[in-house]
Amino acid sequence: MTIDVNKVLGYRFKPVETRYTERDVSLYALSIGAAADPLDRDELKFVYELNGAGFLVFPTFPMIFPFPMMWQILDVPGLEFNPMLLLHGEQEMVLKRPLPPSATLTTHAYISQVYDKGSGALIVLDISTVDEQGNQVAFNQLSAFIRGLGGFGGERGPSGSAHTPPERPPDVVVSQTTQPNQALYYRLASGDGNPLHADPQMAAIGGYDRPILHGLCTLGFAARAVLKTFGGNDPNRFQSIRARFSQPVFPGETVMTEMWDEGHSRVLFRARIQERGGVAAITNAAVELKL
Repeated sequence: MTIDVNKVLGYRFKPVETRYTERDVSLYALSIGAAADPLDRDELKFVYELNGAGFLVFPTFPMIFPFPMMWQILDVPGLEFNPMLLLHGEQEMVLKRPLPPSATLTTHAYISQVYDKGSGALIVLDISTVDEQGNQVAFNQLSAFIRGLGGFGGERGPSGSAHTPPERPPDVVVSQTTQPNQALYYRLASGDGNPLHADPQMAAIGGYDRPILHGLCTLGFAARAVLKTFGGNDPNRFQSIRARFSQPVFPGETVMTEMWDEGHSRVLFRARIQERGGVAAITNAAVELKL
């Protein structure tokens, strides 16, 4: 495994076009646990054209737009690694405008930063999604950690947390149990076909005894808890989300989302895994809502 920062930094991925329909919107919502109670009308709006009003798009949907292009990272000049050693480190998404239930969008991405974390390399991608008129719909920043690729003498990058919860009990805790086949649903909905989430043999190569849940699927569960608790489950109130993926969740485990209301529609949150003594799966996390 090798890395040549001079070649990697600034590399631009080939743009990817995304055409999605109400079916895709509904499948995504189901894949992050929406409408687990099919009698909950407040959840049905994300998966069913309730009273003829049409589907509403759950606001973290744009986080999946980059993934059809992520396999291009294997073709980046100066970057050679085993893809089973790549982990999703952090993600931030800013929603620039509400999403219609169907659209054709184009996503552009480039490598904006490369950091040497010692035990691995952190590759940061800046990703912009625009509509057919060129208007920005969403901005994502994705950090990918490649284990074993550190020690090349590069900058270590920022450390610490800007979104550490306060030293008090959370204001609200919501527990949601994922399904044993949750990763298979999310794989179909998101386009993230990494075999780490589906193939036990590939998961073993990555150091896991079974396939793990996608970090963005776990984040989707947490985002649903935040929006329903503090945003009235109104997707139009959603502005942005960011999170660090600290530990993987295994499908079938229970995600406990702890939330702190910081005022001015800012919510800090952390996701813990109930079955493993409350180990943190998501940290350094926040959602900004519109007042």
